[in-house]
Amino acid sequence: MKTLNASLDKVEPGMVKISSTFDESLSQQHGYFHAGVMASIADSACGYAALTAAPEGKDVLSVEFKINLMKPANTNKIVATGRVIQAGKTLTICEATVHDASGQKLIAKMTATMMIVDIRES
Repeated sequence: MKTLNASLDKVEPGMVKISSTFDESLSQQHGYFHAGVMASIADSACGYAALTAAPEGKDVLSVEFKINLMKPANTNKIVATGRVIQAGKTLTICEATVHDASGQKLIAKMTATMMIVDIRES
């Protein structure tokens, strides 16, 4: 996430916010944030939100997501907010929104499924 200039901004039970500040290295051919950056921080926001609802000693892995790109990300910062929709024993369903820095422009929306897994020992 360091490569994406991403930072973990807020963590609450069932909700996580992650932002990324713009750099030319994160842009696509028209100078907007690349869709891959938006997908990555939205996926991480969903994953960490799911982790807040997971049982103690468990971890989460993404098993599926879909992202709708709604507007060009022509902004100096994007903010992904991940929320748990339904936490289950094995699967947790989440959604994320990606907004511009002001929070006024909805740029993308993701739905994601996270799988609850055992934490691997090192």
